[in-house]
Amino acid sequence: MNYLYLLLNLGSLSIPFLFSFHPKLKFYSLWKSLFIAIFITMLVFIPWDVIFTINGYWGFNDTYFLGTKMFGLPLEEWLFFICIPYACVFNHYALLHYFPNMKLNADITKRISYFIILVFFFITILNYDKWYTFINFLLATALTAIVISINKELLSKFYITFLVMLIPFFIVNGILTGSFIENEVVWYNNNENLSFRLFTIPIEDSIYAFSLILMNLSILEYLEKRKA
Repeated sequence: MNYLYLLLNLGSLSIPFLFSFHPKLKFYSLWKSLFIAIFITMLVFIPWDVIFTINGYWGFNDTYFLGTKMFGLPLEEWLFFICIPYACVFNHYALLHYFPNMKLNADITKRISYFIILVFFFITILNYDKWYTFINFLLATALTAIVISINKELLSKFYITFLVMLIPFFIVNGILTGSFIENEVVWYNNNENLSFRLFTIPIEDSIYAFSLILMNLSILEYLEKRKA
């Protein structure tokens, strides 16, 4: 099964990529901004990934990889930061295309954002000695604070679309963390996280996904507004 992680990446990408050319969606028109956003986001997440892998905060089961590595990360891990954001950003825009009124009002968006910022920051300072928890919640806190100040409209939609995206997230990330297979694809050092799991998925992974997708979306929308 050394191709499992590759199949998860390509499987996640395949349908969103094919439907990118749908005449009503025309998602391909966002490609330039999207791939710039993906590249910039990788500049944040890849060094994080490399440092955590080197220090043993998490790691990879070679059984599920083809064997090619760059800076200690399997090639499939690099593809993860392309395929998953592409699929999630596509899902965000596809949902909004078919359900254009699917958003929260400004007041509720503010309340949710301030609540998230407070809770995430509280978890951050209480877990300064757990590196995955600390960095993960710190980034999510800062990112939410930035986006609520510059693009509240995005958050009013993202809070809903993210809940929908959690469905495929639990499937794909569940497999990566050991659901439905003999061993996990990605293992975690529980000394560096809260040791609380949703099925086999560390709770931090859901916040990781939150930041990964939101960062891509916010950069994409900033670039698109500059073009307008």
